[in-house]
Amino acid sequence: MSGLVLAVMLSIALGAEPLSPGEIWHGLWHASGSEGDVIVRSLRLPRTVTAVVAGLALGAAGALMQGHTRNPIADPVVLGISAGAGMGVVASIFLVGVTGLYGYVWFGFLGAALAGAGVYAVGALTRGGATPVTLALAGASAHALFTALTAGMVLFDRQALETYRFWTVGSVSGQPLELTVKALPFIVVGLVVAALNTPGLNALSLGEDVARSLGVRVGLNRALGMTAVTLLTGTAVAVCGPIGFVGLVGTHIARYLSGPDYRWITAQAALIGAVLMVAADTLGRLVARPGELQVGIVLALIGAPVFIQLVRRRGAVRI
Repeated sequence: MSGLVLAVMLSIALGAEPLSPGEIWHGLWHASGSEGDVIVRSLRLPRTVTAVVAGLALGAAGALMQGHTRNPIADPVVLGISAGAGMGVVASIFLVGVTGLYGYVWFGFLGAALAGAGVYAVGALTRGGATPVTLALAGASAHALFTALTAGMVLFDRQALETYRFWTVGSVSGQPLELTVKALPFIVVGLVVAALNTPGLNALSLGEDVARSLGVRVGLNRALGMTAVTLLTGTAVAVCGPIGFVGLVGTHIARYLSGPDYRWITAQAALIGAVLMVAADTLGRLVARPGELQVGIVLALIGAPVFIQLVRRRGAVRI
């Protein structure tokens, strides 16, 4: 928690125009319209809040994904949720003519929700039910299908192409605080469902037969987990775009710090995910001043080598 507080403070203070603690305090509590107040209130505070909320969601979702699929490299791409959200954004522009951020972001969420529900339904209808293998295979198939449909629509609509190009990079800049506030209830519900899912996930990590012998309803538990994953990743991806490595790396760090208990893994992965998002956004503003690198690019640049190092440490990736 202290790391998150420090990351938030640095995010508000640092950027193309560094601010003193006095300027930050004035901008937060006594804003009078000065340049520093505008930077704090209109630029850095909204993007910091968005980064925290999205990081919490992606971190917790990453823990649930890796637990339910027993796949140490699971992320929104594996279950096709990112591709579903992307298709929803493009479809809203190509088919409905939506032009505003408030419009297409909810189509992105709807696409992610449909993708998550579809993947679970396909996995549940196969022989043996929604096992880790069937979920991963169904997710890979869904990702390929949604990506192809998105590419087809983008080819025929220039506006859809321009919007998709900006959205698919992954960014917390330019997002109105009101949009994050509207998305917050979905993420809060997702976090609550995730917390309810973790005791059963501990039993499932011992194997489905053992979990059933302990009284866990495996199908219901997986459905609950998929619901939480869809709410969390769908909302975060719809608001910020498909940002990778947050849940993936955050979950491995949490597992290394807290051991095999998913109640602790999920909570710590959420906090670590928020720290990663805020720190990456701050770093992107510093390394390319007076411009900036989008948070999705920064996480891709630093997340890949960090993940490779985590994979090499066998104890950090054992599920």
